[in-house]
Amino acid sequence: MAVSEYRLRRRVQFYETDAAGIVHFSWFFRYMEEAEHALWREAGLSIHPPGAVIGWPRVAASFDFNRALRFEDEFEVRLRIADMTRRIIRYSCLLTKDEEQIATGTMTIACVRKGPTMRAIDIPDEIAKRLRADD
Repeated sequence: MAVSEYRLRRRVQFYETDAAGIVHFSWFFRYMEEAEHALWREAGLSIHPPGAVIGWPRVAASFDFNRALRFEDEFEVRLRIADMTRRIIRYSCLLTKDEEQIATGTMTIACVRKGPTMRAIDIPDEIAKRLRADD
């Protein structure tokens, strides 16, 4: 079964907030990455299995913010594969609280062979078959 989307429910932890009591912007990238790892697990994969010879560096990431999240807020992270080429996967991310849009983001990862020098390679077929771009 190919997976293209994952929804993660979460609660804001105190350590994720700044002195004003709002979630620090850097945490939104962590939320997106947490949902990404859950999506891979849902597809029966791991983005970083033991002994892996390939890696997935982030080559681009961005967020646009609409509303604040605060300590104890419950929210949802919706991550979907927006595009997949031979060598990259691009995700789109939507964070909502009570159906209200909090932030939107994107992240692009590349498939690389690890070694003294990382080199972009094609996404292995067994991974591409389990992940698919949203139609």
